Amino acid sequence: NAKAKHIIICAINSCNFNRVSYCISAKEMWDRLEVTYEGTNQVKEAQIRMLVHGYKMFTTNENDDIKTMFTRFTNITNALQALDKTYSNSEIVKKIHRCLPRAWMPKVTAIVEVKDLNTLPLEDL
Repeated sequence: NAKAKHIIICAINSCNFNRVSYCISAKEMWDRLEVTYEGTNQVKEAQIRMLVHGYKMFTTNENDDIKTMFTRFTNITNALQALDKTYSNSEIVKKIHRCLPRAWMPKVTAIVEVKDLNTLPLEDL
């Protein structure tokens, strides 16, 4: 226990040291740091709900170029993946396909006619 506590103390900054310095066991220190960095299960669930809502409601903004839109979308899916909520590649490709602006419809139609969206890698979109 003393060795584990020492390792934890050596690995954290002074702010986090103040949070765990009064803990009796290494397990208690670890649990407190886990809540600090990852949040409680309730916080995680709330984050997942918020991100899933953002995923479902995702649309392309009028002034977004494809790079900006893709970056915003990737930020949402990466945050969900970090919280163990994942979507399959085909779901992601279809979601991007559905949220593209009307001006892109000729290109979208060409992609759909030539490619199978179920097997199309996201990078090829």
